[in-house]
Amino acid sequence: MNRVLVLLLVGSATIATRALAQDHAMHGMAMPGMAMPGMAMPAKPKRAKLAPRKLQPAKRATAKTPTRSAAARKASTVRPTAPAARPSTEPAMPAMDHAHMPGMTMPGMTAPGMTAPGMTAPGMTAPGMTAPGMTAPEVDRPGGHAGHDMTAPAIATDTIAPTGTALPAGNAPAPPLPTGHFADRQFGTAAMMPARAQMMRESGAQRLAQVMFNLAEYQIRNGKDGYRWDGEGWFGGDIDRAVIKTEGSGAVRGGVEAAEVQALYSHAIGPYFDVQAGIRHDFAPSPTRSYATVGVEGLAPYMFDTEAAVFVSTKGDVLGRLEGWYDQRLAQRLVLQPRVEFNLAAQDIPETRIGAGLSDAELGLRLRYEMAREFAPYVGISYEAKTGRTADYARADGKDVTTTSLVAGVRFWF
Repeated sequence: MNRVLVLLLVGSATIATRALAQDHAMHGMAMPGMAMPGMAMPAKPKRAKLAPRKLQPAKRATAKTPTRSAAARKASTVRPTAPAARPSTEPAMPAMDHAHMPGMTMPGMTAPGMTAPGMTAPGMTAPGMTAPGMTAPEVDRPGGHAGHDMTAPAIATDTIAPTGTALPAGNAPAPPLPTGHFADRQFGTAAMMPARAQMMRESGAQRLAQVMFNLAEYQIRNGKDGYRWDGEGWFGGDIDRAVIKTEGSGAVRGGVEAAEVQALYSHAIGPYFDVQAGIRHDFAPSPTRSYATVGVEGLAPYMFDTEAAVFVSTKGDVLGRLEGWYDQRLAQRLVLQPRVEFNLAAQDIPETRIGAGLSDAELGLRLRYEMAREFAPYVGISYEAKTGRTADYARADGKDVTTTSLVAGVRFWF
């Protein structure tokens, strides 16, 4: 029985010692990743080596004991527990107030009164930031901002000058155009003025010239071959030009049947059209006539080249002309050109064998091959017809009213 009591006392002491040691170890242990700013850790003293203590075996009772009961026999067979833990010789750490340890975090958990990384505790603002119109709460910790006003300064919007579309409406004059040139600083204004003038000429103010014959062909007719030409030349800039136009036709053995020359002043009235005015003189047929000319020339929608003109002679005769053609590119060098021309008169002119109304019309179709942009031979067909009073004059003179010709010629410009 004494042995049983000794074992029970030893077990109770062991359990109490372990509980006490565990409580002290919780206060003194260091959590992984736990940092305690503003708190110095006491130096860890070296553990003193203790001599092993021998346990004295309990003295066996010599007195005879009476027969034990079953409960006593069962208690006597319980295995002895592990020896009691030695008390720690390290100094116990003082109790810590977790609410006053800023910046300390524990892996996987947040200490009471502390903020986990990436989160802000309710009622507090993130470090270094202050909500608009609010004052950061005082923090009772070393180095805190207790008593400091953390309110964001207000921005006075009425002191910002308006710009852009916020400017008020007004009638102030526009600022002057900049006149300074950077190159003048290096070479001087006198040396740069000729260079700038040359640049302006090359950028649109230069004078150019061109001569183009859209038609220069031989006409194969039924027993009466002939020829025809239609061309123009101009000199000037993009806005104003001097233009010379000429056109006519004749028979191989009959001489020139019709020939005219126009001297015109051309002025651009848009990106695609010019208005023209000048004089026209007819060298044939006889008697010759001179006309005042007003017309328009340009590129109509869908890339149609058009010309329209009104002629008033010195005798008071009024004539008109409409022309148009279109270049349909079949290949890189192969171009098909349909062409139409109408001549009109306001009255009968018996001297020149022209009747009132639509006097004559020409329809043509020509296929050219551009050996170069400046030189393109062509072949085609042309149909001419006199109408109305003009046809009557032709019949009276023994001439054909309609003529169909196979043509071969060259279109060139330089």
